[in-house]
Amino acid sequence: MKKKNRVRKSQEFQSLIHGGKKEANMSFVLYHAQKKEEEARIGISLSKKIGCAVDRNHIKRQVRMMCQDLIDFSSCPQDAILIVRFGYKNLDYEANKKNLEKLFLKSTMK
Repeated sequence: MKKKNRVRKSQEFQSLIHGGKKEANMSFVLYHAQKKEEEARIGISLSKKIGCAVDRNHIKRQVRMMCQDLIDFSSCPQDAILIVRFGYKNLDYEANKKNLEKLFLKSTMK
């Protein structure tokens, strides 16, 4: 996932979380709203309780790759914030990718 497709500022995270719609499953929580820029953007967040910094960075890299495979950022109509839940660690990569794909379909991100 390219850097231009990421939400980075804390203020943007908060505006999407408080002003967007919410979808959830056992691995992820997705907040989404209409995009403000040319291409869609996604922000990824997870709790420190999920693991040490190495584990959290590993999970973020995996989620970024999932998003890159599942979303066409130029035609996607929405910006989103993905919050990773504790259930993520109980499933393997493929099961988590299917959960994310179902969540995107539910939220019309795909």
